[in-house]
Amino acid sequence: MKDKYRLAIMIMAGGSGTRFWPLSTASKPKQFLTLFGKRSLLQQTFDRVSNLVPVENIFILTNRRHIPLVREQLPQIPDYNLIGEPVRRDTAAAVTLGAVICRQRFGNVTMAVLPADHTIRPVRLFQKTLLSAVKAAENDDALYTFGVVPTYPATGYGYLERGSRLKTEDGIEHFTLRRFKEKPDLDTARVYVESGRFFWNSGIFVWSVSKILEEVQRFLPEHTSKLFPLGNAYGRSDWEISLKRAFSPLPKISIDFGVMEKSSCVRMVRADFEWSDVGGWLALKGFLNSDEDGNSFRGRLMVHSSSENLVFCDNEDETVALVGVKDLVVVRVGRKTLVVHRDRTEEVKTLIEKGSEIDS
Repeated sequence: MKDKYRLAIMIMAGGSGTRFWPLSTASKPKQFLTLFGKRSLLQQTFDRVSNLVPVENIFILTNRRHIPLVREQLPQIPDYNLIGEPVRRDTAAAVTLGAVICRQRFGNVTMAVLPADHTIRPVRLFQKTLLSAVKAAENDDALYTFGVVPTYPATGYGYLERGSRLKTEDGIEHFTLRRFKEKPDLDTARVYVESGRFFWNSGIFVWSVSKILEEVQRFLPEHTSKLFPLGNAYGRSDWEISLKRAFSPLPKISIDFGVMEKSSCVRMVRADFEWSDVGGWLALKGFLNSDEDGNSFRGRLMVHSSSENLVFCDNEDETVALVGVKDLVVVRVGRKTLVVHRDRTEEVKTLIEKGSEIDS
């Protein structure tokens, strides 16, 4: 399988993961955490594709300060495949940089972009869907995104509205894409799900290097002027200086907003695998132990007249006791404790961004 496709894989590992405070911190954000199982989210992402291409074809894009963490967790990745962004400039800059480096290394290969902090199962169905998109991207002059079949009217995800069916290949459906929609309110999300036309925007992409760079050149001229010349600097002694000089003045913009929502050549493959972006503490519920009262937990839990709570102890030998409470999220990490109502977990991000010492 490794020799069948001219494929490079970019794993995007630059997020801050503030919704998982106090476990996720600026020095060790969500993608490097082992929230369930024995492997971190980054390691699980690598594991899902490690048998598809040679390791030399897998790149990790992350914040420069996190390069040592990547080396520790994925020692098999060559150093020259670890790309440390000097500052955060969102996914349009990261994708463009990755495509420029791919072109320099391999020419016009197909490129898959995978966020490092998702959970996906079963892996076999994910790989089947990915390779279907890869094959299509090799043959069509188009940008491919993955639309996940929604299981409930989520308000925390963006949505994709599919157009007409292009084909069904080995059970994988391909569609034109009518539009991207931002995160909706609950009533709108219900309408989307009931229509059967809308899918969750997974943030997984497949395209040829030449096509994505062509669209970046069309819609993001500043990214073009700053990042395209970096291909010649890649691997040279002045690489870090050149990268910082190019990255710093760029505006923060996502690849979704900067390119995908504007392009006329976007396609969607229907992703029938289970998917979650693990956006916050409540996303762990299905991966933790549970009791007959709907309490989900890691660590030791004592309860009396308490239900529908989520408890997470970084040290699994620690004990949390709950009496007469419902719908709480309780997290213990070292000397830090978080207690929040399950309906307000999104505000953890606001708490941290208001100036709390995330690493203290």
